[in-house]
Amino acid sequence: MPILQLLSDPAVWAALATLIVLEVVLGIDNLIFISILSNKLPANQQAKARRLGIGLALGLRLVLLSMIAWIAGLTQPVFDLGLVGPTGTHGAPSFETAFSWRDLILIAGGIFLLWKATKEIHHSVDPEESGEQLDKKGKVALTFGSAIAQILALDLVFSIDSILTAIGMTDHLPVMVVAVIFAVGVMMFAATPLANFIARNPTVVMLALGFLLMIGAVLIAEGFGVHVPKGYIYTAMAFSAGVETLNILARRRREKRAAAGQPPGSDH
Repeated sequence: MPILQLLSDPAVWAALATLIVLEVVLGIDNLIFISILSNKLPANQQAKARRLGIGLALGLRLVLLSMIAWIAGLTQPVFDLGLVGPTGTHGAPSFETAFSWRDLILIAGGIFLLWKATKEIHHSVDPEESGEQLDKKGKVALTFGSAIAQILALDLVFSIDSILTAIGMTDHLPVMVVAVIFAVGVMMFAATPLANFIARNPTVVMLALGFLLMIGAVLIAEGFGVHVPKGYIYTAMAFSAGVETLNILARRRREKRAAAGQPPGSDH
């Protein structure tokens, strides 16, 4: 369909708006991982790592869009275990036994996220027994190349999920390209403020790692054919973030009172 004809179609604009929102929401997972990982680098490399990581995410998405027929084929089964799992309400297996390349990629990405988040939580709880090399400030020592390699691996998983979502929303490639570019632009704009917020509030790091654990588990479930509604996931994340925001505000208020020499229970 010609570009001018696309622009004059209200349905196309509605699909574009919906797809942009979905792509931005899906990008939150990617952005949290990039922020946590980049904060482990020296200060002079953090912004560069975030820009490069998000730039790679955009590049991967655009490359995958150019291979859209191949991406769509990733949903075709490549092997079937032929096992009969626990049956659901209609007598069918409660999980898939036929796996596509998309399923395998999601499972691998989910396992990687579970491993990475668990490792980071272990370090946060007991850094001396985590077995990782620490820098002078007690943070985990991470090379720039290692950070980019890990970001690239997760970029690939999230990019495939993003493109498959786009394919399910519209048949028009220009709409997909605009939505992806807009969503990655939002990620680029929000990356530094989010990373700085996480760095200033150590308790948020644990919350974000909890998010990554949940996202990893969801990716594995999706790989096994168990669909988890995204609305439930992001509602839980929003609720947890809201509670943590209240905790941060309460903590800052106590700190201001302590600095002013006021007793903890004072309202003035």
